[in-house]
Amino acid sequence: MTRSNALSMMPVPPVAARVGDTLDIVATPSLTVDLDAFDANLAAMAKFAARHGVALRPHAKAHKSSAIARRQVEAGAVGVCCQKLSEAYPFAAAGISSIHISNEFVGVDKLAMAVELASHVRLSVCVDSLPQVTALGEAASRAGVSIDVLAEIDAGQHRCGVTSEGALLTLVDGIAAQSALRFTGIQAYQGGLQHIVEYAARKAEAERTAECVARYLRALEARGLRCGIVTGSGTGTVEFDATSGVFTELQPGSYLFMDGDYGDNEWTGALRWHHSLFVLSTVMSAMRPGAAVCDVGLKGLAVDSGLPRSVKWLDGSSDLTLRYVSANDEHGMLEAQNAPDADTSQVIGKRLCLPPGHCDPTANLYDEYVCHRNGRVEEIWPIDARGLSR
Repeated sequence: MTRSNALSMMPVPPVAARVGDTLDIVATPSLTVDLDAFDANLAAMAKFAARHGVALRPHAKAHKSSAIARRQVEAGAVGVCCQKLSEAYPFAAAGISSIHISNEFVGVDKLAMAVELASHVRLSVCVDSLPQVTALGEAASRAGVSIDVLAEIDAGQHRCGVTSEGALLTLVDGIAAQSALRFTGIQAYQGGLQHIVEYAARKAEAERTAECVARYLRALEARGLRCGIVTGSGTGTVEFDATSGVFTELQPGSYLFMDGDYGDNEWTGALRWHHSLFVLSTVMSAMRPGAAVCDVGLKGLAVDSGLPRSVKWLDGSSDLTLRYVSANDEHGMLEAQNAPDADTSQVIGKRLCLPPGHCDPTANLYDEYVCHRNGRVEEIWPIDARGLSR
């Protein structure tokens, strides 16, 4: 038997879940979606944007799944945002016809992706420098495609974006000089505001950001330039930005799932979100009093925004309350809350539901969402844009 034949006969790992399975037999770790909570979040954001007369363009970097993007568009979204060009390909292939690249890019390989995407979808991109505009315009012209261009302003994030009204006008003039590019508006995203915990403080900072954006708009208007789109916002500020009179388009992403970091925010206004995303895990060891170990660590749970804030038993039957206290590569360290001498051997084999601290990078660690309702798997959605970060 040849080596290639032997390899072809090797077993492959079994699937983690099948439609119809109950959660107590789904393999762990698995990334699960509570469909009741997910559907409520999906509908609430769509209705909110429609009620306030603003376009909704959700950020697909939060979920990286074309199955979810289709549901967002079906609910009323005008398209999606992607943070990277390669990330946009699965969404284009799935029929999402309007995609905004909400990030700057440079390089021959990136230009090739941009013009290829623009031949299949209505593509808009962000720019903040003239060399980027020139290179993009020339590449689009050679390829015979047109690309919508939004000038990005620094609305307080101090990351990307022009930092003065004069620089914005110069950039818009540069866009106008390229026949294959269309100036369609500005991007003004202030990510630092999204996780200000106190509701009143978050609202006040969002209002300051809106006034900053308004100054740039007045500079454009003074030159007789029409700005059709002002896009930005996020889950933490969407209810303020929608009523600001400045933003015409909203880019929230995490609202579908929520996570520990967003869950720490005060939500006392018109919108409240439900946690729908959980990592399903199993307690695999409990050799020390007051401690246990579960089967998900750094390779299945992003911890950049902290560890899971809560640990929920899948069956709700245990009286023991555990805290997730540290993560190793494939182990999650748990402690019995306020019970250092508790007998934890009772929980070996029991299942936990862990809300991740940050949903976006956690989603990027998995191949699929196991979607359930009333404890039974109803659908499985591929995470088809995972790992696409070019």
